[in-house]
Amino acid sequence: MQDRQKTRVKAMIIALAFITVGWQASAADEKASPAKDSLAGQGANVAMVNGVPITQADYDRALGFAKQQFSKMGKTADDAQMKEGVLDQLIGSELLYQESKKEGIRIDEKTVNERLEQWKKRFPDDEGYKKALQQMNLSEAQMKTDIEKALATEKFVVDKFVNNISVPEKEIRDYYDTHPDMFRQAEQVRASHILIKVNPDAKESEKAEALKKIKDIQGKEKKGEDFAELAKANSECPSSSKGGDLGYFGRGQMVPPFEEAAFSMKPGEVSDIVTTQFGHHLIKVTDKKPESTVPFDEIKERIGQYLKQEKVQKEVMEFVAKLRKEAKVETFLKTEP
Repeated sequence: MQDRQKTRVKAMIIALAFITVGWQASAADEKASPAKDSLAGQGANVAMVNGVPITQADYDRALGFAKQQFSKMGKTADDAQMKEGVLDQLIGSELLYQESKKEGIRIDEKTVNERLEQWKKRFPDDEGYKKALQQMNLSEAQMKTDIEKALATEKFVVDKFVNNISVPEKEIRDYYDTHPDMFRQAEQVRASHILIKVNPDAKESEKAEALKKIKDIQGKEKKGEDFAELAKANSECPSSSKGGDLGYFGRGQMVPPFEEAAFSMKPGEVSDIVTTQFGHHLIKVTDKKPESTVPFDEIKERIGQYLKQEKVQKEVMEFVAKLRKEAKVETFLKTEP
């Protein structure tokens, strides 16, 4: 079980590495977390791959990016497994880059500069860009080198694996048929509302004024005035510009009193006054979708993409494992217990 968990962690880290030029993009959002590892015997290198060093700085950036991405996905991993997975990913990336050079893949300077300019646009100004480079302990020249390596490796993977792997429709259909819960859509409601805000800590006079206002609007609606027009004129929710339309939502997406009222009504019905922590609401249900299964034709393309990604990831990992057996790889990283 532990071995399977380690394999999943490594696979996810490797998958992240090929989604984008990873840590480079993440640096525009937040500073990478420093690694707390020690080195023995090789100065600032954590590994040597066929004589090419992987530096501590490379490792720290990759580890910080992996931790950020796991956190964003709501996933956790054992710290030692994370560190081992990141080091394996860096070694694998270097081996793939070396293979790309053997295949004669070269990325011209114009393409590298274009990618660098795209990355710079993530920052509000030149100062923010320079600060990010400083945080990552990188010069612009090093950044360009890393971009070139990432793009060359990406092209190698696309040419050798992505373009040569397909998923037959039968396999897609089999996956759809054997994973019914993945394609089940819960009951949904489409509703509009009119909101009159009232703070729970407001004075009694303010609460009374808000209640009077929603009652006056309710009276107008009952007399036949258009709900959407009343929402545009009176609602204190941003949805007022759309006539109060909130779109479709499922259970668990709205606060309980609002959800209970919305799901208990039929299309065309308007609720009595519903009070939540946001204030007083009038809710109109405009449509309902019962629980259903997403039709195969609507989802087959996404399933195919998912299955292809899984196949590519598996083949890349197997290819890297083969390269590593044939390579001279030395590692010097020691993680704290």
